[in-house]
Amino acid sequence: MRAFVFNVLYWGMSGVYAILCATIGLIPGRFFLMHGLRSYTRFTVFLMRHVAGIKVEVRGTPPKNQKVIIAAKHQSWGDGIVLMAKTGDINFVVGDHMLKFPLIGWVLKRCGAIVVNNQGGRQAHKSLNDGIARSAAESRPILIYPEGHLTPVGETKPFRSGVYRLHKQLDRPVVPVATNLGLFWPQQDWAKHPGTAVIEFLDPIEPGLSKEDFMRTLEDRVSARTRELEAEGRS
Repeated sequence: MRAFVFNVLYWGMSGVYAILCATIGLIPGRFFLMHGLRSYTRFTVFLMRHVAGIKVEVRGTPPKNQKVIIAAKHQSWGDGIVLMAKTGDINFVVGDHMLKFPLIGWVLKRCGAIVVNNQGGRQAHKSLNDGIARSAAESRPILIYPEGHLTPVGETKPFRSGVYRLHKQLDRPVVPVATNLGLFWPQQDWAKHPGTAVIEFLDPIEPGLSKEDFMRTLEDRVSARTRELEAEGRS
């Protein structure tokens, strides 16, 4: 029953905010738009806690207003929502499938999101390079999901090299993020399960590693800590 009430409230609220943020997006600049998006994420976290019974515990230090790349585990629709609620003004790397949602594509473009082709290849490289160029002068974190897709709890998909290109070309530290939110809000499922979800910001990976060492270090840190958090959440 709690999951049903949460879903009705969440999706209804999401529709209202989509219209509101699309309207705010007509205002030049992104100051007011980002405030609208952060309001949406904070309201969602409020509903998670007080309706669905999902408390969010943050460990580590969210990198607010820092020139870093946040490389996060992605096992729940709520991942990006929670990260923005806890981190503030961030940019996102998103797949072009997000442009298919009504009004969402417009909002993403207005807030400066880096949109890449989900099929990969030359077009994906070009769109990522364009996004890197736009983001070079910004002082806000960039959020990317190295696996590229939602992944079920307990599984890991091979990390894609786009995170290394951001790391290398922008010369910024990468902050790995582990989570067990998928135990409580699984992928895009209707079901929700009460409990304490953990989002953990791990020690940053500084520039200087080779591509192979960087990718191995990032995947090992995120995957190993995520498995530990999943075991903790199940207990």
